[in-house]
Amino acid sequence: MQRRQFVQLCGAGLAAFWLPSLSFAAAATEQRFIFIIQRGAADGLNTVIPYADPDYQRLRGALAVQDINDTKLDSLFALHPSLVTAKALYQQQHALFVHAVASAYRERSHFDGQNVLESGGTRAYQLKDGWLNRLLGLLPPAQNEAIAFSPTIPLALRGNYQVDAYASAKLPQPSDDLLLRVSQLYQQDAQLHAAWESAMQVENMADKGMQGQNSQQPAALGKMVGDFLSRPDGPRIAMLETGGWDTHSAQNSRLSKQLSDLDTLLASLQTNLGSHWQQTLIIVATEFGRTAAANGTGGTDHGTGAAMLAFGGALPAITASNRSWPAGKVIADWPGLKDSQLYQGRDLQPTLALDKAITALVSAHYGLEPGKVARTLFPASS
Repeated sequence: MQRRQFVQLCGAGLAAFWLPSLSFAAAATEQRFIFIIQRGAADGLNTVIPYADPDYQRLRGALAVQDINDTKLDSLFALHPSLVTAKALYQQQHALFVHAVASAYRERSHFDGQNVLESGGTRAYQLKDGWLNRLLGLLPPAQNEAIAFSPTIPLALRGNYQVDAYASAKLPQPSDDLLLRVSQLYQQDAQLHAAWESAMQVENMADKGMQGQNSQQPAALGKMVGDFLSRPDGPRIAMLETGGWDTHSAQNSRLSKQLSDLDTLLASLQTNLGSHWQQTLIIVATEFGRTAAANGTGGTDHGTGAAMLAFGGALPAITASNRSWPAGKVIADWPGLKDSQLYQGRDLQPTLALDKAITALVSAHYGLEPGKVARTLFPASS
């Protein structure tokens, strides 16, 4: 990614080069919040592994993760061995994991499940805006600058409050001469000139973060996001999309790669947020889990109960204000994996509500009243 590549503002459907509008006001707050969505239904049972459940090995067979001696979290759970940074953060109480968790959605369509996850509704297409956008309305203006690092603004960030988007575009790079000419063209137009300068500022921020690397590389993406959120006038809330979690086949190798990329992203975010890591909360969630048993093609199919991951240096403070969500712990009302304990005889039974987990962490992070957060972010279930 080079400085002169285009900034896409896909929320407006136009490239920023032609209609620049990104503008970040000075943000006084030190709180940062990052939401990472795992599109495709990530396998919670092989991410936070219930190794001591006697039925785990029986159900997973060759898919059961074996190399867990160094990644055990407690007497029941272990992390996938690809999650090296996540394990270190857990030991530092900068991580907590919520298991057997699910949104209100109980079918198995990716589209519908993601709609419920992002809108905060109890059924697909019930709400037209997203819970993350509604969160902006609870925060003072200095705290509610938000950005999506994706080609389009995802549903979770759509709504009444303005949100920017940034994504690298595979378009030819404009020349120095062209950039200068456009700048001169806008010089006498107060509105366009301010917007142009803002777009160039954001582009420079992206260039500083990427240093010529591919935007899809997790380390480079983490650096770019960290640089954005570390600026005094940068956004304070960000959403990232990760795909490729739909592992119907060849799951062991594919999930290892997916989790390794996520781990690299987390490590890069921690490094590049610098001291701001201490004020950062990161939530990682997926639309639903996968079947408890392996299928016949070396993978798992669409399921129900999943795992939610939370990271950040802000977690100890969150725990101090709400001891029901302890950092450095796996939070689970474990339902068991016997056939009689599975949801519909095939899936991990959800015992915790995803909206309640998000509400608890977000409200403690921002010092907001939990009931108000629940009613605003998840109005259909409050």
